[in-house]
This record gives sequence, structure tokens and C-alpha cells, in this order.
Amino acid sequence: MSLTQADARTSPGAAAHPARHGARLALRGVRLGHRGNAVLDGVDLTVEPGEVLAVVGPSGCGKSTLLRTLAGLLPPLDGVVEQDGAPVRGPGADRALVFQDDALLPWRTVRANVELPLAVGRSRGPSGEERAPRPSRASGPDGDGQGGDGQGGDGQGGDGQSGDGQSGVPGRTGRSPVFDLSRAARRARRRTAAQWLEQVGLDGHAHKFPHQLSGGQRQRVQLARALAARPRAVLMDEPFGALDAQTRAEMQDLLVDVLAGTGATVVFVTHDVDEALFLGDRVALLGTAQVVPVPNPRDRGASYAGLRQQIINSL
Repeated sequence: MSLTQADARTSPGAAAHPARHGARLALRGVRLGHRGNAVLDGVDLTVEPGEVLAVVGPSGCGKSTLLRTLAGLLPPLDGVVEQDGAPVRGPGADRALVFQDDALLPWRTVRANVELPLAVGRSRGPSGEERAPRPSRASGPDGDGQGGDGQGGDGQGGDGQSGDGQSGVPGRTGRSPVFDLSRAARRARRRTAAQWLEQVGLDGHAHKFPHQLSGGQRQRVQLARALAARPRAVLMDEPFGALDAQTRAEMQDLLVDVLAGTGATVVFVTHDVDEALFLGDRVALLGTAQVVPVPNPRDRGASYAGLRQQIINSL
């Protein structure tokens, strides 16, 4: 299946940001799915730097599979997946994932969750493959060096005694994380986390734990965590699907605001047609193998009656 480009012009999102900021993602002749069970075949699709591409389609058509393939979590059965012209061979720090389930670590505070991608680094090549980590000081049983933030920040519940070292999170992949343990690095992480929490409206919640937050607040934390490390592509799998209508609209507006200064490329999977039309520069219709441009994206007052019906018909 070839996703036909209905409009080959540069998207509004791509034009708004320099190409060096966002990643250019491409699938060329890709067959997606698990061996013996392909859900998409012959996919040709390019997401331009700085563009927001919304992806819609009927249930089971391969939306999440497409996203995981772009992330490097699921290798294609055939064809090539590229970032900036280089093959994607695995997960990479340049590509952040945001899920409907916020996946926050319950033993870490809000601030410590946002700091996580800043504290744990891996050495990767441009296509995402992991290289041998550089030697570093041992992190010890407390995860982030000398108790991490335990002695001077989050105490028992943050990066301290119950941090990632004891939890075994890095060990789930069998790979050793590389921690930057210098005081300057810890202070920089805290500043960055504080800035992102302020940007998503949670600056007064830094020392709370995930169970103390509402669903919308937890999604705000996940968004801050995803963007804190300045990824060049953000891959979002129905992140607002479990929220009520009002909170969902607030999160859509927040996403537009926080992405405006990043230049990141975004692929946003959703079942909500109105959400796709509001957020996307273009909408990929997996049901009919089309990609359609959205006039005046991210404008609450815009009318998309004809385009909306076309998308609904594709479902």
C-alpha cells in the first residue's frame, strides 16, 4: 500500500521551523507487522522536519504498528525506515514516545520523572544503534550516584534510595545506563525539569508522586518528560484518548504551545477526527492509503466540513 501524497508542498509546520531542528522520517516500500501477520504493505511515506502528521484509520489497521516501526521498536518485515536518510535500526534518543498510558515511574517524584531522560544517557549512532557506553563512575545501589537527588532533593521517593538502580529499570533491556553524576549536571537537570514543569503548568507539583495527580496532570508530566531531552521527533500514540473532552481540548492546546518552540517533527496517532484536523499539518488515512493536507491547522475557528467527511468515510 502506498500512501499517496495529496499535496507535495512543504507543510506549514515544516516551514515554520528550520529543517535542522526536526528529524525527517521516511518509510520506503515498508511492510509492517509481525512475521506471518503483516498489517500494512508497500508503505511509502515521508514526514518532513517540523511537520505534525496525524494518523487515523480503523481499529486494527496498523496505526500503532506504524508508530513503533518509526520509533525503532519494531523492525519492518521489508523495506527501509530512515531518519535523515540513515536507516533506523533501533530506538534512538532523537525519537521520543508518548503513550495513552503515561508510564510514569510511581516511586519517582514528578520532577524525578521529568529528569529521567536527562539523567540516563546512551551512546548511539545517527541511525539509533547503541554503541558501547563510555566508562563512567559506578552509579551504586541508589541509581543516580550518591543517592542521586536523595540527599538534596527528592529524598526517599525521588532519585534517591528508591531510584532506578534498585528498581532494575535499566536491567530490563540488559543494558547498563550511563549516568552523569557531576553536581553541575544534576543542577542542570533540575533546572531543565523545573522549566518544563512550568511550561506544562505543573511548577507547583514537582515533589508530588504520580498517584497524587489527575489523569490530565499525569499526561502533562509525560509530555514534559518526553520533551525535556529535546528530541527531534515525538511519536504520540493516542496520548489523550483516556481523557474527558474538556481536559483533552486543554491538552491539545498545551501540546501546540509547548511544541511551538521546539521544531520537533511529530507523528500523532488518534481515533478522533477533530483532533487530527486540529493538530495535523497533514492527515494520513491508513484506510484509503492517502495523505491529505489540512488548511489552517491548529485554528479552533477553522471549518473542515468537507475534509472531515472525507476522513470519516475512510474509516
